[in-house]
Amino acid sequence: MSLPCIFARIDQQAEAEKVGLSLCPTQLLLFGNPKAGTSLMVAEPTIALDLPLKILAWEATDGEVWVSYNDPNYLKQRFSLSDELVKNIAIIAPLISQALSSADRQ
Repeated sequence: MSLPCIFARIDQQAEAEKVGLSLCPTQLLLFGNPKAGTSLMVAEPTIALDLPLKILAWEATDGEVWVSYNDPNYLKQRFSLSDELVKNIAIIAPLISQALSSADRQ
């Protein structure tokens, strides 16, 4: 499977500041692979509600940084996906682990 494309990075803290509000650092990354995502949407059109894939990273008030995403097994259950189709989105956990371990080394 080819690497995913990054479609958007939303700095929610900056958007909050634009309207005079305060928010701890919060970023939303939207990414995916159009070939993999299209086959999922053909099989189950409503999965487009959760595609492209998303990763949310935010800093809590105590300074701890958190990363959240929808687990592929949750999406499998939610949309009754086959094991074969869920492979199209199973890349998310290894990608996050790789990114976090790379960040730790820097």
